[in-house]
Amino acid sequence: HLVFLERLPLTPNGKLDRKALPRPDASLLQQQYVEPQTELEQRIAAIWAEVLGVERVGLTDNFFELGGHSLLATQVISRVRQRLGIELPLRALFEAQDLAGFAGRVGQGQTSRAPVLEKADRDQPLVASYAQQRQWFLWQLEPGSAAYHIPAALRLKGALDIEALRRSFEALIRRHESLRTTFRQDGERTIQVIHPCGSLWFEQESLPADAAIGLDERIRVQVEAEVQRLFDLERGPLLRVKLLRLDENDHVLVLTLHHIVSDGWSTPLMVDELVRLYEGYSQSREVRLPEL
Repeated sequence: HLVFLERLPLTPNGKLDRKALPRPDASLLQQQYVEPQTELEQRIAAIWAEVLGVERVGLTDNFFELGGHSLLATQVISRVRQRLGIELPLRALFEAQDLAGFAGRVGQGQTSRAPVLEKADRDQPLVASYAQQRQWFLWQLEPGSAAYHIPAALRLKGALDIEALRRSFEALIRRHESLRTTFRQDGERTIQVIHPCGSLWFEQESLPADAAIGLDERIRVQVEAEVQRLFDLERGPLLRVKLLRLDENDHVLVLTLHHIVSDGWSTPLMVDELVRLYEGYSQSREVRLPEL
């Protein structure tokens, strides 16, 4: 499926901004619709449609032709585990890519019941995941690189409750261990250090005036400088928040995380919770989020 663009959208640090790409019309890729018949097929079709963001999925539709990729495949496997109580290997979706075939893999008994997840003892050393170990190695190899920073810049127009915004980020840090985690080397192991109270890097700054440079360019310069600021994975914090004030009712919120504590799956969850927390705090009411 080809989409023609005048130029590719880029993030502030020059990478391809995949989230800003126009979404292809997945309906053009669907074959003649064949309705799921059994309850299992219908439940799996609902999971696929939810993850892929399409209206419906038929028995002959191919997961990857509808826009699926490895990260979304992982989400499908996770939701099958949560909603059906069935454990599937990730390769099952790569080996049976259409809905009928994937449902068949489930129905053929090539699955096992998912074990109960138990929280690890936080009093013992927690070894970093393989992905975190790679990030730790790359940071030691090239500590002056911002290649693995995850940035976001949001233009906020209208009344802004700055104290509610600060409280929202503080609540996120208390709630999510990864946002108050640093790393250290322990012999040959990379260890996660989860701090009981994480510090919030929250800066406020008025946008410098400069008659020779337009507003958009001044914003770009400030955002780029913040995104390029380096992290210390041993000292933290690994989430930074900076608020640029343009005027009383116009701000730019710049968020920067290091990839060692965040990814393309966890970031939307954090944003959703941030919105719910801010909505509550700005209305002077407490917010209760579901247990993790």
